[in-house]
Amino acid sequence: MKTVKDKYVLVGADFAGFPLKEAVVADLKKRGWKVKDIGVLTEDEEDPEMFHRIGLKVGAKISEREFERALLFCGTGTGIHIAASKCPHVHATVVESVAAAKRAITGNNVNVLAMGAFYVAPQMGIECARAFLENNLGSGWEYWENFYEFHKLAYDELEAFNYEEFKANNFEVIRLGDVTLELDL
Repeated sequence: MKTVKDKYVLVGADFAGFPLKEAVVADLKKRGWKVKDIGVLTEDEEDPEMFHRIGLKVGAKISEREFERALLFCGTGTGIHIAASKCPHVHATVVESVAAAKRAITGNNVNVLAMGAFYVAPQMGIECARAFLENNLGSGWEYWENFYEFHKLAYDELEAFNYEEFKANNFEVIRLGDVTLELDL
């Protein structure tokens, strides 16, 4: 698997997300990242792939454990994120701020971060990508007792989730454990 520790990242965008992707990729490459770009590859690409097709391709590479993390870009970030989320083991989100990007990885361990070029300025996209790629589950600024354990349990239960088992269990989650939580405000 190509990991963030080794500075590998997968990216993909539709025609609307292309300009934001290009700004983020330029920054990543300048900082030594090895970027695998599955398209759209040029501004004037003839017959560019639609957002959902790019999202599914990126999701598949995460599902198949080829890449640890990916960045996706479309007009809103929503459609491409929905498509990637159809693939097993994809934990994706859409962000429009650095704080949201950092929290997505530190609290929810997402492996696919999507952004919308209609709403996210290039510098904001660069900072969001940095926050996502330079942090890990539990490495955020927040602290409360059992923060990591609480979020790791949620991640593990989502990874193990099987809808048919959930349905057969009267729509009750099969618990892998419990974590005592006291939110320290």
